[in-house]
Amino acid sequence: MSNPIRLYMSMSLDGFVAGPDDKPGQELGRDGGRLFNWLDDRNSDGPSGEVYREALATGALISGRRTFELAGRWQGDHHDGVPIFVLTHRVDEGDVPPGHARYVTDVEDCARQARAAAGDRPVMVHGAGAAQALLRAGQLDEMEIHLVPVLLGEGRRLFDHLGGDHIELDLVRRLEARDVTHLRYRVRRPEEAA
Repeated sequence: MSNPIRLYMSMSLDGFVAGPDDKPGQELGRDGGRLFNWLDDRNSDGPSGEVYREALATGALISGRRTFELAGRWQGDHHDGVPIFVLTHRVDEGDVPPGHARYVTDVEDCARQARAAAGDRPVMVHGAGAAQALLRAGQLDEMEIHLVPVLLGEGRRLFDHLGGDHIELDLVRRLEARDVTHLRYRVRRPEEAA
């Protein structure tokens, strides 16, 4: 696949992507920053540096609205001026997102726009809500999970609201690094399930 839509998420072993009480001023929740210690090695030549550089080589970003807001709307530029497509249920009148961001209310339209904007580069996805919506719509191609060896015990889970459909994954890459295992999965399409 030339430009996959790929989720990039740090996650605890018990499935949390943020600690409890994530809110403005405490965007990662209580103790949620622990999930991002691996970024200390983002400028290294090792696996975490490789994964970080790949993430920044993406050509567009899809974000959930909650993630977009908690991130301070990235002040309109997530990385390198790539287009930001904010998947949201509604757009408030007069709410104009900054910089390279735009709101999209339809999941399939959001995926189409992001792929077109990314050209031949992958599309990055941020946020549990966006990931779940894209999975339910059959639009998420891959997941890069940065699995951190910690049990947070509570917080915001990545896969809480997927529904009852069974989703098969193929592990296509595993990179061990200090304080994290980077796992890339390909999402199997229903017609591939055996």
